Amino acid sequence: MGKVIIISGASSGFGKETAELLSSNGHTVYGISRRGMAGNGVIGIALDVRDVAAIHQQVAAIAEQEGRIDVLINNAGMGIGGALELATADEIDLQMGTNFMGCVNLCQAVLPYMRSARHGRIINVSSIGGVMGLPYQGFYSASKFAIEGFSEALAAEVRRFGIDVCLVEPGDFATGFTASRRNSQATLNDPDYGPVFKHSLSLIEKEENSGLKPAKMAHRLLKIVECKRPRFRYVVANLEQWASVVLKHIIPGNWFVGILRDYYKS
Repeated sequence: MGKVIIISGASSGFGKETAELLSSNGHTVYGISRRGMAGNGVIGIALDVRDVAAIHQQVAAIAEQEGRIDVLINNAGMGIGGALELATADEIDLQMGTNFMGCVNLCQAVLPYMRSARHGRIINVSSIGGVMGLPYQGFYSASKFAIEGFSEALAAEVRRFGIDVCLVEPGDFATGFTASRRNSQATLNDPDYGPVFKHSLSLIEKEENSGLKPAKMAHRLLKIVECKRPRFRYVVANLEQWASVVLKHIIPGNWFVGILRDYYKS
């Protein structure tokens, strides 16, 4: 039986691939994005995940139309690169508001319907940047760390209602994320931070552009949607990045920070 699924960030990258793959496998898919792009069986909804009132209105409309909401995939996200010291209030609000509060807003809108049905699955897309603080992507990492803590607490709170919470930590993928990253002009122009930031950024972009194909993430999300007993956490990355996640948990913290500092030449 096909599931009723809401996925955010559905207009590009593995959000788009996932939405289309889910639809082709018999699921009813509502794809949320600021552009509201639809196609290949996906019902597109133009929506900013920071707009709380609009989110609740749209989720209520979907629940009324379909009679239920089975799965929520929180995938919407963006990145702002730059030194933490020089980040502006607007940059911080945009980064945290899109990545973290967008996830919170959709969860809070969907949960009453899942709780009433005593059934549902929430899949929150984090990042390996939510496991380790990446230099010059500090607020991106902070937003993903927040999703990690939020998801752990949420999983404990809603399991008794028959609701599963899953956390997915992707590594580098070759998507439009790289081209759409916003970079701090103040950091680029700063004599202390600028040269190191530019070097770090070139390394980050090279790894992203040579990263995994979005189809790999889409197929993993399809499996999580359709499996009976999902795990709480999934790492979807190449071997080197997967190993770095394992390493983070087994060596002293100052050693790991030193490895990051050396790797990014920061």
